[in-house]
Amino acid sequence: MNKSELIGAVAEGAGLTKADAGKAVDALFDAVTATLKAGGEVRITGFGNFSVAHRAASQGRNPRTGEPMQIPASKSPKFKAGKGLKDAIN
Repeated sequence: MNKSELIGAVAEGAGLTKADAGKAVDALFDAVTATLKAGGEVRITGFGNFSVAHRAASQGRNPRTGEPMQIPASKSPKFKAGKGLKDAIN
């Protein structure tokens, strides 16, 4: 399912127009992004948790030349499915 299909499903399920559903989906994505960017966590009971994983700097190797290189520290989004979502799938 892509974003436009998600918007269509939300519109149909909530009885909204696609334009209103699109605004709602965009607002949800913006809120989750802003919270994670600020270092927070988003918990949706029964669905899952969005958080930020911190990766420390490390030493790596260039696979082509074998030369050592420094991999900088970074942050990446992380999602952990909740019990309700896991139960619905299984």
